[in-house]
Amino acid sequence: MSNLRVWIILAALACAAGCGGSGTQATVSANTATAPVTLDAQDQAPPPQQTGGFDGSRAYDFTAKLVSFGPRPSGSDAIKQTQNYIYSQLHADGCQIAEDSFNAQTPIGAVPMKNIIAKVPGTKKGIILLLTHYDTVRTVPNFVGAEDGGSSTGLMLELVSLLCREKPQLSIWMAFLDGEEAMVDWNTNNDHTYGSRELVARLELSGELESVKAVILEDMIGQKGLTMKKESSSTPWLVDLIWSTAAKLGYQNIFVSQSTSVSDDHDPFLEQKVPAVDLIDLDDYISEGYWHTPQDTMDKISAKNLAIVGHVTLASVDALEKKFSQ
Repeated sequence: MSNLRVWIILAALACAAGCGGSGTQATVSANTATAPVTLDAQDQAPPPQQTGGFDGSRAYDFTAKLVSFGPRPSGSDAIKQTQNYIYSQLHADGCQIAEDSFNAQTPIGAVPMKNIIAKVPGTKKGIILLLTHYDTVRTVPNFVGAEDGGSSTGLMLELVSLLCREKPQLSIWMAFLDGEEAMVDWNTNNDHTYGSRELVARLELSGELESVKAVILEDMIGQKGLTMKKESSSTPWLVDLIWSTAAKLGYQNIFVSQSTSVSDDHDPFLEQKVPAVDLIDLDDYISEGYWHTPQDTMDKISAKNLAIVGHVTLASVDALEKKFSQ
């Protein structure tokens, strides 16, 4: 990592020590998708120099841009716009870009999908893989997915803008996955996680899966009142690394000791014995009544919480590099 990043993270640590049936999608209204949202003071992002260089305001703006495309279920015109936007951002940041277009066999027939991966080559063998999904659930009309699909993708775009400038020891791959959401029913016919299952299959075929040292999945990480519980099926040592990193940065109130259980895009990696962790706050969004409803909009998103999760992710990547580069 760059000396500037290392200095910022060390400064932050010092400060902390002291101080988801098919159907035609209705078009979302312009007011719902693009209306400006005024953040309360407690939801505004701190300056990037306080969060390891991660700019929560930029991550928030990326999220708002994704939401402006409206509902973006797999195979839709809106998701094609989303793919073009993601590609344009990765290209502007100078990343190596890999695309995997595939037809997923689903309960509604073959659906075209696309995974997009930004790659930062390392000087040593090994890959740290960061994941997000950018599709939205197709069974809920007017679902724009500000939190569910939008927040993690906005966060990942900001990570790309930082990490693609680095010269890391381990390669860092940031994968934007299609097809996380069910076409009809998550609990029937393996109708979910199409993109992550495709990625695992491709990595296994190429022989690169064995080089993946750790997978960090980001999903639903930007909501107000965020509480990150430890996902119980995730790899214990990786959970411990991230939560201890968060504690050192002073975020024990966000990364809490309670546990939860979620089936998600990390599952195909765990099935192949690849260390993986899911960073997600599904419980609170369900309890608030926003999950998979048209109310999953930008007014539910906190730029501050995006900044916090981004900061923890950057510092965890650094900790993983140190762990596997010795």
